[in-house]
Amino acid sequence: MAETQTLREWLLTETPTSRRHAKMSALYQGWLSFRSNTMAMIGLGILVALVVIAAAAPLLAPHDPFVQNLGNRLAPLGAEGHVFGTDSLGRDILSRLIYGARITLYIVALVALIAPIAGLLVGTVSGYVGGWTDTVLMRITDIFLAFPRLVLALAFVAALGAGIENAVLAISLTAWPPYARIARAETLTIRSSDYISAIKLQGAGALRIITKHIWPLCISSLIVRVTLDMAGIILAAAGLGFLGLGAQPPSPEWGAMISEGRRFILDHWWVATMPGLAIFTVSLAFNLLGDGMRDVLDPKAGE
Repeated sequence: MAETQTLREWLLTETPTSRRHAKMSALYQGWLSFRSNTMAMIGLGILVALVVIAAAAPLLAPHDPFVQNLGNRLAPLGAEGHVFGTDSLGRDILSRLIYGARITLYIVALVALIAPIAGLLVGTVSGYVGGWTDTVLMRITDIFLAFPRLVLALAFVAALGAGIENAVLAISLTAWPPYARIARAETLTIRSSDYISAIKLQGAGALRIITKHIWPLCISSLIVRVTLDMAGIILAAAGLGFLGLGAQPPSPEWGAMISEGRRFILDHWWVATMPGLAIFTVSLAFNLLGDGMRDVLDPKAGE
């Protein structure tokens, strides 16, 4: 207990003894601030549970999500051996939801890696270099922003072909412009700072300044935006799956499951409702997490 208290005091000190100490202290204080937000903790808990469920899908799923049993099709909620019932081909809905969590996390992870990095690169180069480079890059960004995200994603998937990888690429191509705008705005503020001028006098080039001194200051804003955008990304992926342009059958993608169940929505509502509730829950969790991250990483937002 004494060691724990000593560690807590060391992390909460107002006079850090090293750069590493200062970083750990800032992380711990940020965690304390985040932990005090009940709704954000609920969102984090849901997402942690989703990751665990996806990782342990073979252990948690009561049935094979691809095995069909036409003699037991459209079984209701609470049916023997099928807590969430079965779909039109007799496949267990709960098992398909559990395995569908893997697809959702796969899409979210790839888009979260591609779109913010592309936006950060475009935005920081545009803001720091300025001139015609800034004009060209921002007009390209405006063109992408002029179209609704789902409509533009549909156009890209139609051109690239249906499939989960093409859906991820299409969503990423439509998701990067807001990150570019944020990064450019941050860069325009940072590049006129005194310490940037001092770094230039020391002989640092544009590439070093952008990567070593501007990117780290843009990260926090992008993290907040990413967490808040995840719900929209999940909905876009589900929309493509619903239209048959995302993950292809028999893949247990939640949007495709809703599309299949819409034919039975009046008499067998659970076939479409269960994956819809899964999408709603995960989207809500990302929104709650994003709000908490915003309060921690951008204290001015709460003023």
